[in-house]
Amino acid sequence: MMFEHDDPILELTDEQSWKLLEKTKHGRLVLTAAGETDIFPINYAARDGRLVLRTAPGTKLAELTINERVLFETDGIGSGEAWSVVVKGTARVLQTQEEIAAAEALPVETWIPTLKDFYVEVKPTSISGRHFKFGEQPERF
Repeated sequence: MMFEHDDPILELTDEQSWKLLEKTKHGRLVLTAAGETDIFPINYAARDGRLVLRTAPGTKLAELTINERVLFETDGIGSGEAWSVVVKGTARVLQTQEEIAAAEALPVETWIPTLKDFYVEVKPTSISGRHFKFGEQPERF
């Protein structure tokens, strides 16, 4: 088991949550603009307290430039256990050559063969994680 605990749900520390973020490469980015909320599957890298992703021109890029406040979620399922980490934060498109070069050094790979020329950094304002032990629903008394 990844984390040992007696209760079915364990609230993870920030450090535990970051370790899971750093070991995972995919998640979902939630954006809101003009009263509409969208969710996008993304590949990312977590380094130095930040998330970095690549994107192309389109809805995702337009929405995060309109409203920098984002949510990010990633999770994992194993034998008898699962976990979920949620990050609230702000997103910005990386602009300087130095920032872009640092982002290019990260292992952010795309799923599909399209050009993704924009790097986006998500700076967390909060992080929360939970670990779940699978089991049967208890009987009611």
